[in-house]
Amino acid sequence: MVAMRATFDRSGLTPDEARRGVHASHDLIIHRRIRPPARVQTRATVAGIERRKPGAYQLTRLETVDAAGTPICTSWYGSIYREVAVAGPDRMAEAAPAPAVLREARREPLSEIPIPVAASLAHVYTECARIFNPIHTDAAVAQQAGLSAIILHGTATLALAVSKIVATEARGDPLRVSRIAGRFGAMVLMPSQVVLRICAREPAPDGDRIFFEVLNHQNRPAIRDGLVVLAPPNGEQRWKSGLQ
Repeated sequence: MVAMRATFDRSGLTPDEARRGVHASHDLIIHRRIRPPARVQTRATVAGIERRKPGAYQLTRLETVDAAGTPICTSWYGSIYREVAVAGPDRMAEAAPAPAVLREARREPLSEIPIPVAASLAHVYTECARIFNPIHTDAAVAQQAGLSAIILHGTATLALAVSKIVATEARGDPLRVSRIAGRFGAMVLMPSQVVLRICAREPAPDGDRIFFEVLNHQNRPAIRDGLVVLAPPNGEQRWKSGLQ
């Protein structure tokens, strides 16, 4: 992703336009576990670029395979470049996974879990995840990008939510997670508190589907259309042989 951003910079994306890029959507599909020792390779491809009301929407596909070329995981990473125009016609992404749809909307969530967000979390997450976007750590750059203050990474908010879902819905077993998806919306400031709302749990052929959302300190959805798919607890054979 860092190399791809450098390519964009050389291709005419101005520093101001680059600063306006924010993570808008994410869909991670885990095909099999990584068993060390292993050597893996990831290929990043711009799968689509579209005009959206906030600006230019870019969907990037990241495919990770092992030394034999067997898929390990696939990520669909959506970015919005706020108030940045698209030159030329829209190019829609092909083969992007369809979003999972909740069969029946519930009026009340199954549970609500408050999650504290520390003042230093964006700086810690930046270094640990190696996501070096100064809108998350430099107040001056965030203001230049039109933000009131630095904001937490969408994936950091997602990680907080998934950790709680694993603890409460998967009995603490992260190996059951086979898919994570969601759309990012309202900004998360620091320090603050977000609330994870587990909206529903439905059985499906690929495992139990946990639908959720995360609300920020203003009670606005920081993550919408959240989904975690949990493989069955006895799914060891499925993981060994890959997805059927």
